[in-house]
Amino acid sequence: MKGKIMIAKEKILDILFENNALLKGHFLLSSGLHSPNYLQCALVLQHPEYAEMLCREIAQLFKDKKIDLVTAPALGGIIVAHEVAKALKCRAIFAERVEGILTLRRGFSIKSGERVLIVEDVITTGGSTRETIDVVKRNGGIVVGVGCLIDRSGGNADVSVPYKSLVSFPIPTYTPETCPQCKSGGIPVKPGSRG
Repeated sequence: MKGKIMIAKEKILDILFENNALLKGHFLLSSGLHSPNYLQCALVLQHPEYAEMLCREIAQLFKDKKIDLVTAPALGGIIVAHEVAKALKCRAIFAERVEGILTLRRGFSIKSGERVLIVEDVITTGGSTRETIDVVKRNGGIVVGVGCLIDRSGGNADVSVPYKSLVSFPIPTYTPETCPQCKSGGIPVKPGSRG
């Protein structure tokens, strides 16, 4: 089927929960905010069969866009870029931070006029996506869209180009003072890559 995903949203969420990539509880996030959910897509992307299956679905959403190149911000988007590019039969590169600024390294380049798809594992505010869009434009590429596994913004991220996700799953966050679980006496746990 052209431009539509074949896996139901519920099945994708099941895969995330089964692999502990999406947790329910009371979490202290790296930002200092509290949340009843925690999402770490690396835990599902570590399984090549799931990475291939989910990223093939992202590729399906853009298969009629004549993509020349897929790129992503490091680190979370690297596997996604590779698998989406494999499905679209094009190159994959990634941008990484140098002194806090996303840039192309390792000899990666974008040819003038190349049609570029940007992918992410998760879009929350769209900040790293916007930075990656700037990288593509600075290097002469044409951004044709953005794809991601999970849209935490519920469709509210502003990335200035059309974007599509496999699943829109808004995850609420609270300051410690407004956290309903804290008000009930709960103590948050700190999961994740920095903890």
